[in-house]
Amino acid sequence: MKPLIWGVFALLALCWTGLAAASVQITEWLLTLASSGQATDVATAAGQWPVPAWLALWIDPAWITAMQGAWLSLVQWLGQVLPSGDGLMAWVTPLVWTAWALGLLCLLVPALGLHWLAGRLKLPPRPARG
Repeated sequence: MKPLIWGVFALLALCWTGLAAASVQITEWLLTLASSGQATDVATAAGQWPVPAWLALWIDPAWITAMQGAWLSLVQWLGQVLPSGDGLMAWVTPLVWTAWALGLLCLLVPALGLHWLAGRLKLPPRPARG
């Protein structure tokens, strides 16, 4: 039972880490486009982001497009608050990884609880075959 608990935890943690890494890359790409003076073309270019090879193996391209649109809206809103793309990326990246750490903690606590519970669970002994 314990290997199953930690296997599920590892799978969810891997997916959560991939989502955070993809979010940081998309944000960095959008901010690079915005800071290069192509702010008006950012919206059209969001659908043309080259999907990294490692990401294309794991995530559906339609889902990436939806995530690009969400991050584009967020970056445009934040771009109004902080005019510098470098200044914006300096705190967006740590913010994403902080959210990742909190999410991983939310995965770890139930896994530890289930591990403890599985250790306390007493199964009846199997009858001997003879």
